[in-house]
Amino acid sequence: MYMCLCNGITESDVREAGRAGLVMPSQLKAKFDLKCNGCCGRCAKNIHEFVEVAVQGAAVSCSTA
Repeated sequence: MYMCLCNGITESDVREAGRAGLVMPSQLKAKFDLKCNGCCGRCAKNIHEFVEVAVQGAAVSCSTA
């Protein structure tokens, strides 16, 4: 499912970022450039959803290691 239509960011992209250790709001905003020009800004306002998905990705990574 798409989490940001403006940038084409999917849940899979965010989980992958979580597996790479990016789980803080500032890290995710920087990784996906959520404050870019031309973006509606909804994803930056709802960054908690990105964090939840990233943490899930990180948890899966830890449990399979």
